[in-house]
Amino acid sequence: MELDQNIMQKAEVLIEALPYIQRFNRKIIVVKYGGSAMVDEELKKHVIQDVVLLKLVGFKPIIVHGGGKEISKWVNKIGMEPKFVNGLRVTDEPTMEIAEMVLNKVNKSLVQLVNELGIQAVGISGKDGMLLKCDKKYSKGEDIGYVGEIKEVNPKIIYDLLEKDFLPIICPIGYDDNYLSYNVNADDAACAIARAVNAEKLAFLTDVEGVYKDFEDKDSLISEMTVDEAQEFVSSGMLGGGMLPKLQNCIDAIHEGVSRVHILDGRIPHCLLLEIFTNKGIGTAILNTKEERFFHD
Repeated sequence: MELDQNIMQKAEVLIEALPYIQRFNRKIIVVKYGGSAMVDEELKKHVIQDVVLLKLVGFKPIIVHGGGKEISKWVNKIGMEPKFVNGLRVTDEPTMEIAEMVLNKVNKSLVQLVNELGIQAVGISGKDGMLLKCDKKYSKGEDIGYVGEIKEVNPKIIYDLLEKDFLPIICPIGYDDNYLSYNVNADDAACAIARAVNAEKLAFLTDVEGVYKDFEDKDSLISEMTVDEAQEFVSSGMLGGGMLPKLQNCIDAIHEGVSRVHILDGRIPHCLLLEIFTNKGIGTAILNTKEERFFHD
C-alpha cells in the first residue's frame, strides 16, 4: 500500500520536533508579542495557536504583549496628539489613563483567544501581585512622563499561575514607590520577566526577519550567534536603531540566566513553531556560550 507523500511529510515533521519537545518539556518560555502580528487578525490567530500548542506539548509559555499602535489609535480617537521625545512617547496623566485602559483591553482580547482554544489563560498587568516595580525613566535627561524603568520583579504571581496550569498573559504596566501607574516598554518587561523566572527561552515577535550581517543583503541573515558574538555585533556599530536595544536586551537576558533568545518575524504564519521545532529555524537565535549549536545544522 502506497502512502500519500503529504501524510509521510507530516510524520517526518512530528519526528523532527520530538527532540525539541523532549528538551524543553516543563521549561518556561516567554513570548514577547508585538508588531504586525498583533494588528493582523489572521496572524494573531496563528500566534495564539502556536502558544497554545507549546502549552499542550509540555512547555510553560508566558505571553508579554505591548500595544503601542493601539494606544496611538485611541489617543488620536479622542483628539489628543501623541507627543514624542527622542523617539519615546511622552506619557502624561491623560495618556497614561488611556494606555492602561487600552493595554488591559488588548490583554483580555488575547485571554479570550486562548480560552477559545480550550486553554485557561489569566490576564494580568505588572501591578497585579506587585509584579513590576519601576523608577521613572528619563530620555537623555528629559522628562517623558509616566514611563517606567523596571527596578524589581516579583514573579510570585507568575509561579502561582503556572503551578495551577494557567497561561499568564501580561501587559507592561508597572508601579512606583508611591503606587502610581507607569507605562513600560514591552521588550524591557519581557526581558525582565524572563530573567526573573529563569526562562529557558525568550522569543521576540518583531517586524524583521532577524539579525543581518548586512541589512541590505537579505542572504546575510544570522541563524545562530553566541552571546559573545552578539556583543561584538552591538559594539561594532553595524546595527540599525531599532535592532540595537532589542539585541542588547537579548544579551542582558542571557547574562541573567535565559538560555536562548529568539528574534522572529511575526509576519510569518506560525513563526514560533518553525523556529522552535525545526532544525533550520527561521529567525536569529542568540545563545549562552555553554549551549550547543545543534538547532540549525
